[in-house]
Amino acid sequence: MTEQIIAPTSHTTQARSLAKTFSWRALASVDTFILGLIITGSMTFAGSIATLEVLTKLILYYLHERAWARVAWGVKPAEETP
Repeated sequence: MTEQIIAPTSHTTQARSLAKTFSWRALASVDTFILGLIITGSMTFAGSIATLEVLTKLILYYLHERAWARVAWGVKPAEETP
C-alpha cells in the first residue's frame, strides 16, 4: 500500500483508512440494525437492512476517507524536533 503525504511530517496510510472504515462500519451497522428493529419489529428485516447498508457504505466511506486524505485543509503538520 502507498502512503499519501498531506504535510511534510504528517501522513495517513491506506491501511489506516481501511481500519477506520471497518471499525466505523461495525458501529454504524449495529446502530442501523437497532433502528431497523425498533421501526419494523422484525429481526429478519432489520438484519436485511443492516446487511445491505454494510455493502454500500463500506465502499462509500473508504472512497470518502481517501478523498479527504488528499486535502491538506485543516491538517497541522507535526512539530519539527531540533
